[in-house]
Amino acid sequence: MSERAAVTELLLSTGERVEVEGPLDQVEEKLVSASRGAMMELARLVASGGSTIAINPAHVVALRERQ
Repeated sequence: MSERAAVTELLLSTGERVEVEGPLDQVEEKLVSASRGAMMELARLVASGGSTIAINPAHVVALRERQ
């Protein structure tokens, strides 16, 4: 049985849901790091489709790890 990569779902303040690669704790760490960085620093994450996306951590309302 192969092990599937962790995926975390982000709920944004707009109501949009975005799935990114990585376990919840690692995604949260990137968001927190970006929010503590320079003004308007974006968190760079890999979307579940493989493309890189940049998210404003101030717009993330909730995180949920997907199985």
